[in-house]
Amino acid sequence: MSEENENSRKKRGLILWFIIALLACTNVYTLWLWYNQKGQVVTEKLVTEKVVYEKNNVEAELRSLQKDYEGLTGTNAAMQKDIDEKKARIEELIKEAAKHKGDASIIRKLREETETLRSIMKGYVRTIDSLNTLNQTLVAEKKTVVKQLGVEKEKQNTLLKEKDELKSTIAKGSILSCFNISAKAVFYKRGGKKESETTKARKAEKIKVSFSLGENKIARAGEKTVFIRIMTPDGKEMAKGYDDNYKFTFNQSSGYFAGKTDLNYANAEISGVSYCEGQGEMVPGNYIIEISCDGAVIGNTTLKLD
Repeated sequence: MSEENENSRKKRGLILWFIIALLACTNVYTLWLWYNQKGQVVTEKLVTEKVVYEKNNVEAELRSLQKDYEGLTGTNAAMQKDIDEKKARIEELIKEAAKHKGDASIIRKLREETETLRSIMKGYVRTIDSLNTLNQTLVAEKKTVVKQLGVEKEKQNTLLKEKDELKSTIAKGSILSCFNISAKAVFYKRGGKKESETTKARKAEKIKVSFSLGENKIARAGEKTVFIRIMTPDGKEMAKGYDDNYKFTFNQSSGYFAGKTDLNYANAEISGVSYCEGQGEMVPGNYIIEISCDGAVIGNTTLKLD
């Protein structure tokens, strides 16, 4: 009886140890599961925090990039259109970052596109800076060219002025000199061949004007027409007619001549005579006589008739 009790006691002891061992194993497994799950939760939390951190960084970079793009101004319509499109895309990416803040895959793609947009922006900056530098260079070159043109224009104006002055000097130098000027009133006796001088207006028929043209090497040689213009004592121009046949120009004016004569001028001294007459009888008083050639008055004298 006692032996049976002993065996029964041993059997219960074995069962108890088995249960204790089983409970120990179960506890160990449970503890392992708890630690494993806790580690997984920690890992997932870390991953989530990292994704959120990345999302915040990407969003901050996108907003910084947005400001950079706002400061860009395209150098032409096509570039400006592309810049505006990139600014609109950045706005879309910011919204996507806020919407998918826990999605690591999307956040990674957003970062990649952000870097691409930043590279494009840097390319714009380089292009704009290059064009601005080029424009500044062109502006500087334009100023230099304009300055050089101004200098050249000034030189040209100086040359033209000198040319005009030289031309004026030559023109003045080419004006013939006139000297040995004399004026006498004459009339003709019976037959009209013999010429006699008079100081009486009532007897005078013509005014004989004698003169000499001086030597001038720069004047144009050839036939010269010398015009005699006479102002009568009553302030009229003496002329046989007052139409275009008796009209001539002198000193940029026009008038009527009382007489003219043609001379073949060879740049050497030459003498000439012109017989002048008007309409009707001459009146007493002072007659003012001017001699013109090549459009300029070259000599003058007076004649008094009683």
